[in-house]
Amino acid sequence: MLILLKNKHTLKVDEFYFNCSIGKRGTSKKKIEGDYKTPVGTFSIEHLYYRKDRITKPQTKLKCIPIQKNMGWCNDINHPKKYNKLVSIDKKISQEKLFRKDHKYDLLIPIKYNFKKKAIGKGSCIFLHLTKDYLPTEGCITLSEKDFLILLKLINRNSKIKIN
Repeated sequence: MLILLKNKHTLKVDEFYFNCSIGKRGTSKKKIEGDYKTPVGTFSIEHLYYRKDRITKPQTKLKCIPIQKNMGWCNDINHPKKYNKLVSIDKKISQEKLFRKDHKYDLLIPIKYNFKKKAIGKGSCIFLHLTKDYLPTEGCITLSEKDFLILLKLINRNSKIKIN
């Protein structure tokens, strides 16, 4: 199943169209850390991470991982071995905390951008996650909770996301 970013406000999966938001500065083929752009390309997706204290485990074919208080995603260019990976919260490194007070990461799927052959500084923490207001992101793609739950029923671990 292909998840297709049609434009900066529309995500298409099968015959379903969803409102979405993307990076504040649009898309880019030359993504760099902190540029507020969503990377262009076709990427695999990771597992579903979810807040089991807020949301019942969703119906999906993806592997579901409950988010713990100590979970983060490394965006620190000074730690190449941990860069763009799930990490335990560590005050010595910069990371995106997954267990948040707001509800943005109650449902979260990492997009496998810059995963295998990591280029340090070329961008990290590119997620599909929740929004309530569709404001532009730092590079992620956001959906409403209702739409995210529908998306989860449509996709599987072999699904890819295509960002134009």
